[in-house]
Amino acid sequence: MKKNSSLRSTLAVSLNNYLDAGAIVAGSSGITLWQNYLGLSEMHLGWLNALSANAMGAAIGAIIGGFLADKFGRKFIFTYNLLVYMLGVVIVMLSVSYPMLLCGFLITGISVGIGVPASWTYISESSEVTNRGRNICISQMSWGLGPMVILFFGMLFAPGGFLWGPVESLAHAFIGADAAQPAVEVFSSRVVFFTLFVVAFIAWNLQRRLQESAEFESNKSDAKSGIVDNIKLLFTNHTAVKMVAFLATIYLTWNLVASVMGFFMPHIYETAGGLSNEAANMLSAISWVFVVVTTFIISFFVDKVAHRLFYIFGLVAALSAWILVIGGGVTNIAGIWVFTILWGINNGSSVQIFYALWGSELFPARFRAGAQGLMFFIVRGLSAVWGLVFTYIYGENGEGFTIAAYCMIALLLISLVVGLVGMPNTRGKSLAQITRERYGEDI
Repeated sequence: MKKNSSLRSTLAVSLNNYLDAGAIVAGSSGITLWQNYLGLSEMHLGWLNALSANAMGAAIGAIIGGFLADKFGRKFIFTYNLLVYMLGVVIVMLSVSYPMLLCGFLITGISVGIGVPASWTYISESSEVTNRGRNICISQMSWGLGPMVILFFGMLFAPGGFLWGPVESLAHAFIGADAAQPAVEVFSSRVVFFTLFVVAFIAWNLQRRLQESAEFESNKSDAKSGIVDNIKLLFTNHTAVKMVAFLATIYLTWNLVASVMGFFMPHIYETAGGLSNEAANMLSAISWVFVVVTTFIISFFVDKVAHRLFYIFGLVAALSAWILVIGGGVTNIAGIWVFTILWGINNGSSVQIFYALWGSELFPARFRAGAQGLMFFIVRGLSAVWGLVFTYIYGENGEGFTIAAYCMIALLLISLVVGLVGMPNTRGKSLAQITRERYGEDI
């Protein structure tokens, strides 16, 4: 009975990952439409990205949400946070000015950040020892489904898409038959965000009915020590500091590569592969299919086979994809498909799976979510800075493409080496056992 209960709660909470990745892709897929509608400059777009769920918005939310989850409980976050998400999405849907759009992006991003540490923590705390890795994989599959589904909706609702006719009629019904074309076309993005609102509403209704984590309940007395005390303990405990350094390093170096792939993949397909923009976007969506399939397969074995195998497998796939790029192997359709499959496999067996798993295992319940929030803040914050640095390396016309690719390989190698050196042996152990082994009885 508990096994089924674990799976049901995992599915409900995993919708947060769908909403996280979905918000990022929904924003990027419709950004040109908003630019044309509101007359935005590149600087305006830069701020939208910097404050969104892809960067500082989520970073700010994570460090707040993590410590709130440790103080007031995981259920507290699930009860209220998606209301904030829905508010942000509604503001984006109704935006008629840049400040309004920016506000919607920021609120949505903060909500995404608040939900991430509580979600991964709750999934681990509610799982059986034999299913903890599987449940984290289910969460990862939801992260892959978000971009896949949103990109699919984007293609259906976009001007010229299969369902553009109904969207155009809806737009004219709301803003008049003589409305300017950019105002009509941006409705496709408004509809995509509406699908996120619907999923968020369903997720909120499921999550607010969940019971509080038993692990949090049994350690509730620690919550009385206060948020500031937990922050001090996190930063002064030698073991905790080492775990933060290890996890932040492997996740940051991998995520710096993953965070720019939304830019690189279409570029590779269009320039090196000679594909049209439509075909490039289609292949980008297909890559997420490989993410979901790979994670689904791994979920059956991750609790039974050494984590080292899957960790190496994913990063070798990522390194092979970038070596293929440097070697010019994506100049034909066969090479393009190999690249797509390799990067999809990497994301399906990614560092993010093990970061989410180990991040919830390697800290005591007292500051488990707070530690994850801190690391997520570091990673998403530095990813925002890296986006600016990467643009400088890449150049205005892609003249720094090869140098940027070597940077990607170097970052992935760091993630591989540090992960192999510091990889914990937690498989088959309860959270309480892991805590006792690393922190003793007094934490």
